[in-house]
Amino acid sequence: MGIWVLFVVVSVLAGGATGTEELGNGQLRGETTRAEQIVDEAGIVEPAGENVLVQAEDGALTSQDAAFRSAVDAVVTAVQGTGEVTAVVSPYDSGSISRDGRSALVAFDIKGDPETAPDRVGTVLEAVAEVQKEHAGTLRIEEIGSASMNRTFDEAFADDFTQAEYSAVPVALGILLIAFGALVAALLPVVLAITAIMATMGLMGVVSQVQPMSDTANSMMLLVGLAVGVDYCLFYLRREREERAAGRDARTAILVAAATSGRAVVVSGVTVCVAMAGMLFTGIGEFQSMGLASLMVVAVAMVGSVTVLPALLSLLGERVEKGRVPILARLRKGAGGESRFWTAVLGGVLRRPLLSLAVAGGALVALALPALGMKTQNLTLDQEFGDSLPIVATYERINEAFPGGADPAQVVVRARDIDAQPVQRAIAAFREQAVSSGASEGPVEVVTDAGKDVAFISVPLVGGSDQERAEKSLLLLRDEVRPATLGAVDGVEAPITGQVAGSLDFNEQLTGAALPVFAFVVVFAFVLMLLSFRSLAVAVTSILLNLLSVGAAYGILTAVFQHGWGASLVGAEGVGAIVAWLPLFLFVILFGLSMDYHVFVVSRIREGRMQGRTTREAITHGVVTTAGVVTSAAVIMVAVFAIFGTLSMQSMKQMGVGLAVAVLIDATVIRAVLLPAVMALLGEANWYLPAWLRWLPELSHDAPAIPAAAGETRGEEPAPVRI
Repeated sequence: MGIWVLFVVVSVLAGGATGTEELGNGQLRGETTRAEQIVDEAGIVEPAGENVLVQAEDGALTSQDAAFRSAVDAVVTAVQGTGEVTAVVSPYDSGSISRDGRSALVAFDIKGDPETAPDRVGTVLEAVAEVQKEHAGTLRIEEIGSASMNRTFDEAFADDFTQAEYSAVPVALGILLIAFGALVAALLPVVLAITAIMATMGLMGVVSQVQPMSDTANSMMLLVGLAVGVDYCLFYLRREREERAAGRDARTAILVAAATSGRAVVVSGVTVCVAMAGMLFTGIGEFQSMGLASLMVVAVAMVGSVTVLPALLSLLGERVEKGRVPILARLRKGAGGESRFWTAVLGGVLRRPLLSLAVAGGALVALALPALGMKTQNLTLDQEFGDSLPIVATYERINEAFPGGADPAQVVVRARDIDAQPVQRAIAAFREQAVSSGASEGPVEVVTDAGKDVAFISVPLVGGSDQERAEKSLLLLRDEVRPATLGAVDGVEAPITGQVAGSLDFNEQLTGAALPVFAFVVVFAFVLMLLSFRSLAVAVTSILLNLLSVGAAYGILTAVFQHGWGASLVGAEGVGAIVAWLPLFLFVILFGLSMDYHVFVVSRIREGRMQGRTTREAITHGVVTTAGVVTSAAVIMVAVFAIFGTLSMQSMKQMGVGLAVAVLIDATVIRAVLLPAVMALLGEANWYLPAWLRWLPELSHDAPAIPAAAGETRGEEPAPVRI
């Protein structure tokens, strides 16, 4: 315990000393990253650009009216007065006035480092808000830009993260209190999970010096760490209590728990870590940071649950039952070690295993069918936040008044001599054809840095916030307009970047990485199951059932968030797509987490078979005796994940709903119906290992033959047999 406390303290101090390197740009292959490289190589620092929308509310005013002009002048004066801006341009100079004359954009840049601009834009936002107060009722005056959007996003993410953090721990503690009926026993898993999370946060700071981390990775680490940390301790603690209830002394009970649940936790933890490692093969910084953070917290939680937890149990002894809640304690005592409900369900499954397999399997396949039409993309601001943030409405109004203006494509043109006549003619031709081709409605603006031989062409895309239409416009620029103009001049390089381009490049790279990641996770999970249970049937069954669980989760996500079936129940109306990174992330996470229950249940079934029971008796014994702990563990995971399903950000909401639904399916339909049905149909074939594989090392986790302690009373048990 002292070593554990020292480890946590040193990890936290090390993380504080090194700080955490944030994940920056340049994490993708393709044109988006190439454009960033050109800008970096030229030594150009692109400032954080902002716009203030001045718009007549009732249509009575236009940009030619004196009151409208006065408001524009007031905005210019106000933002200049903050001392935080530069390059302020009036719409009357830039021509940024909508076709109907009701809307105009005041453009400017935030001074200083664009990375810190979100922290400094608050003063400018306040100045714009003051101008809005003076013109309330006649004009709408609102600011939007990279700094203000990042500030809004960061604040919303921090609020969501704080809400999840403060909600998840009490929920987990409440469920554990119901499961154990004693405060001390309920506190142990939560305390160990929290300390594992603290240690991992520190380690993330150290590791970030090699692999930068993101806010999303931090959120994933908390989510996975709490769920897995509590579950691992729950498995171990419930087995120890079960052995003591059977008459074993405290030390023997801990030894048996270590040899069974402890080894199951190690096998499960290693499987989860291997699955998380699959994300390292994507080549995408966001995924690599999420995978590494999740892998570390699982490893730390696994080590803590098989070292610190038994030490605590040994130290506490009977005091682990302190803080009993009389009603809950009586309910737990009356429930015994087996679940009447799951006994009844399992009885029906084993009587008709083929029918159970057909009905449950058919239902999950039906749930998975909508996933065949899944559409993924990086969510736009309005998709991510809906109507929950005022800046989303501003974003929509600008897109309506200036189509594509809120998220223009940017062409970064580099040439040996940017002022050469062939280059300038090509830029002019690109501007003209960008509009004539239908990719943009203009205005197409060009800013040239002659000293760096770089030019920036800003192209508002037709489609605006409609991602699918905007991507078609982008591809028109990349595939037709650019080759015919800029591509025809030797020595000119012109990658096209921007929000839409970044989303498209991200999706393409993610699609390319999906197959290697899927193959890596499936193959290694199969090998670990084969080594753990020395059974070809168990290894194959585990893979197929996990794939079915993931497929059902994909189908439900697609039905709710893309097609809108029941979307109002989770606050997801109008999203219309699945966030691009989620399917691969869900596959990796779920494939790892599903092994928790699979390893725990199958190890108990195998244990029963090793004790001399028939396969059917062993299935009944394994499923029924683990039903309580699997149910408790699943309820905790579902509750923690469901908290993320209540957050404002659609990406977090989709992740929470997907994980919660998948775990619920996995702990009920998969483990209580499909697994026993398949094993009942296979019979003794469950334990088949081909002769040519018998050289494999044995990583079994069966109860050891521990002699009874003095004065210990035990019921009769079948003699162990070798499979």
